Amino acid sequence: MLASRSVTRQLVRNPRRWNHAAAASPPLNSVTEQDVAHFAKFLAPTSILSTIGSTPTPSSELSIYNNDWMGKYYGKATTVLKPKTTEEVSKIVKHCWERRIGIVPQGGNTGLVGGSVPIGNELVLNLGNMSKVRSFDPVSGILVADAGCILQSLTDYVAPHNHIMPLDLGAKGSCQIGGNVATNAGGLRLLRYGSLHGSVIGLEVVLPDGSIMDQLTTLRKDNTGYDLKQLFIGAEGTLGIITGVSILTPSAPQASNNVILALPHFDNVLPLFKQVKKELSEILSAFEFIDRTAYDLAVKHGQGRALNDDEVEGAQCFVLVETSGGKREHDEEKLNDLLENLLTADEPLINTGVLSQNPAQFSSLWALREGVTEAVSKEGKAYKYDISVPLATFKDVVDQTRERLRSKGLLHDDAVMHVMGYGHVGDGNLHLNIVAKAYTPEITDAIEPFIYELVASLKGSVSAEHGIGAMKTHALHYSKSDVSIKLMKQIKQLMDPRGIMNPGKVLEMN
Repeated sequence: MLASRSVTRQLVRNPRRWNHAAAASPPLNSVTEQDVAHFAKFLAPTSILSTIGSTPTPSSELSIYNNDWMGKYYGKATTVLKPKTTEEVSKIVKHCWERRIGIVPQGGNTGLVGGSVPIGNELVLNLGNMSKVRSFDPVSGILVADAGCILQSLTDYVAPHNHIMPLDLGAKGSCQIGGNVATNAGGLRLLRYGSLHGSVIGLEVVLPDGSIMDQLTTLRKDNTGYDLKQLFIGAEGTLGIITGVSILTPSAPQASNNVILALPHFDNVLPLFKQVKKELSEILSAFEFIDRTAYDLAVKHGQGRALNDDEVEGAQCFVLVETSGGKREHDEEKLNDLLENLLTADEPLINTGVLSQNPAQFSSLWALREGVTEAVSKEGKAYKYDISVPLATFKDVVDQTRERLRSKGLLHDDAVMHVMGYGHVGDGNLHLNIVAKAYTPEITDAIEPFIYELVASLKGSVSAEHGIGAMKTHALHYSKSDVSIKLMKQIKQLMDPRGIMNPGKVLEMN
């Protein structure tokens, strides 16, 4: 295990050094000019981007498909295919199966763990051209859509029908529903609407040999044997390529409100969560935590200013609470009562709170929370750890990570500038961010496996919602037992014995 772990670290430091052919067994083949000519028989010219075809594409045009948005992972794919139908996907995959060509399924490429970019010269199969809504039933609320539909576009599509998508992400303007399902994205609405394992009704999947598994049902109840779709939710394209999604969209709330609360101590977060759940009960839809460093960074980079300087003085952290209900007056009354009770208590849990008064203020408060990711990217290079730990340990994890970096002499402006935490208190998901001047081996060695060992000691998960990708294959054992990993490998071997599906992701190659 130690040897394979060191290989993965080398990938994180300099992904271009990864020797895919040496790592895979048996070796996978590279795309040839003959392969490109074969794809040209059934794909439109605009669906093929390749540096090796008869009309080569400049390599610079492939960079957005080879590189992740964080600038951390770099692939060497020579060919990107952008099919428009499931049948075209099937033909592509069948050919790659026969030729043993590795395939990287790619959606909006907004992932944070290198799951949607090549680690070698695999073929990239981008689903962006598959962006049609196939059907929507306004009575049941079930939407059937191509995997390449952008999440925001689907949100806009169902809005006139008085429905919403069951997930909401900061990357909703570019992420795609197929990628959301493949990574089991959680996001801001999980507290209210649950995970995609419950919202997804059916899937259409192209399997590794090119065959199509059509379980794109619109039935909410189907108790006939194994629920096969669950295998592909969170599998990150390692078992097949999702081409269609049937998903349950909830009725849109008739009233939404939010409030930001400034807390003097982190120790107040859990008692506050308990009181908020009690007083808001069925209308509570989000409870988001932002520590002081994350708040200050968001404000610094123009993501909003919810409170005045004098109001944030002495605040150690902040909580954003959202409600979604059926009657605005009722919900506002409950929120006002909550604020009054919090501020007039003998030992107040909060310093102050600001309740949004109109849609613009509502959006502004959410922009502050959702804008942390963008603020981090503007500040420097981010080491992002999307983890699940007990709620009471959120601050301890951040503090111990900061102290670890300080003890290694790395906590200064020329190395690590900030260590912060924010995330979804409602489901125990902490986004631990380390903002550095640059990605360096010294920082990586200081925090890995330290963070994973810390998470394991708390019986947490090394990945709460972004997946394993290429970044965390070596860390899977911190959250999964040997028996569980063995079973995962058996499923992978059964379904993809040639190892062509997103090689090097989720499970270590050996």
